[in-house]
Amino acid sequence: MNSAFSMASLGDDYRALVIGASGAIGRAFCQQLSQDPRCAGVRELGRHTVPALDLEQPQSIASAAAELAAQAPYQLIVHAAGLLHRERIKPEKSYSAIEADALQAVFQVNALGPAMVLRHFLPLLDPQGAMALLSAKVGSIGDNRLGGWYAYRASKAALNMLIKTAAIELARTRPQSRLLSLHPGTVVSGLSQPFRGASSARPADVAAEQLLNLIDQLTPADSGQFFAYDGQRLPW
Repeated sequence: MNSAFSMASLGDDYRALVIGASGAIGRAFCQQLSQDPRCAGVRELGRHTVPALDLEQPQSIASAAAELAAQAPYQLIVHAAGLLHRERIKPEKSYSAIEADALQAVFQVNALGPAMVLRHFLPLLDPQGAMALLSAKVGSIGDNRLGGWYAYRASKAALNMLIKTAAIELARTRPQSRLLSLHPGTVVSGLSQPFRGASSARPADVAAEQLLNLIDQLTPADSGQFFAYDGQRLPW
């Protein structure tokens, strides 16, 4: 980890909020930000924090935001939670494997829950702040060459549309803010471990630093866009 890491675009004594702080990359975001001398504090949210935020319990999203409102604004909000697989949920190799329950669960975590995060947490964002949500390159319709992974692809495509739409609205009222959709690449985590490509995955701390540096370099003109961790602009 780079001990000289620092974000310049958020001003001195900026305050950060990480949603999904218990995952591999969420923890790495918190560690990186806590080492930034410019960061005055990092607030962590997840299923087991106080207050708790569970993407499968929409009321918890509203309640957590209400509880944190007194400490707003936050100059940086990062949403790092997502679902690719768990017990009885696996990426589909064929349309014959699509199951309604699995589709609903994946959409709840990857799109419906984040939609409520946008609703309740964008009001807590500083007018010159940045909010980034982790999407995935496989959510790109234009880049889809292999097929498969129906629920995950579709839920991340839906997330991208939600981010794009909210960014258009945000630009009207807070034109100096940034709302970004970011692809983290393959990261060493429980999410990537069972899949091809995991052997070439980057450590979570490396991915987190790359993503934070990218957020720092992007400007309000980039709000509502879809970027890979290396700065490449991705097709919708």
